[in-house]
Amino acid sequence: MTWSEHVVVRDGVRLVCRDWGGPGQPIVLLHGLAGHAGEWDVPARKLSPGHRVVAVDQRGHGASERHPLDVSRAASIDDVVAVVDQLALHRPVLVGQSLGGHTAMLTAAAHPALVRALVLVEAGSGGPNPDGPGDIGGWLDSWPTPFPSREAAAAFFGGGPLGAGWAAGLEERDGGWWPRFDRDVMVRSLAENAQRPFWHEWGQVACPTLVVLAQSSFVPAGELDEMLRQRPATMAMSIPGTGHDLHLEQPGILHTVLSGFLEGLA
Repeated sequence: MTWSEHVVVRDGVRLVCRDWGGPGQPIVLLHGLAGHAGEWDVPARKLSPGHRVVAVDQRGHGASERHPLDVSRAASIDDVVAVVDQLALHRPVLVGQSLGGHTAMLTAAAHPALVRALVLVEAGSGGPNPDGPGDIGGWLDSWPTPFPSREAAAAFFGGGPLGAGWAAGLEERDGGWWPRFDRDVMVRSLAENAQRPFWHEWGQVACPTLVVLAQSSFVPAGELDEMLRQRPATMAMSIPGTGHDLHLEQPGILHTVLSGFLEGLA
């Protein structure tokens, strides 16, 4: 099964979605900062025979609007709602990695009737992280762009499925391979997460929730402990031998985990 492209427009901002079709429970997949919808291709392909799967290029990323004026958390929430409404996705399961997981969590908190369940992949309640924007800016500045080839980019990003996943997000122009996002937009997108915690929003999530973390997780152990203390019904697990981009490193294992969670909802 392959995907078809749908364009959702909200307040003049163009959002491009990969719709894998499929019957049954809708699933919306949200990538992390500086990512792209194609990161989810392997699990989306595996899930689509039994589920309506939609992966979104979020604002500022990929084929969607590159330079949105509003990169607030509220804007990202409203984008998810627009995708759900315009594509007629009835009570989807939201699955998000990193900042996409944070967006999924905030959406579930703000619109409890809209969301059937929530899966956070290498994502937690979030904030405050004053060093976050600067760290991300420095990391993006370290990219030797333009890359001479996709193969060179994949090697820079670590090789294997991880490197290939990141390299797939690049575009060819002007004789080289470039990111499909603006560096300053990425940094601005972290402004709210740098300034405040989101414990209130986490406490407002009412749907079944699964947290999937890497062995070398970006989510501090103390943050996960507090998440489980506040919402003890939350399911949590760690995948051995993985890092922050576990959805690229071990998509087969993640598919197995997601399938089990989805079966439990039924």
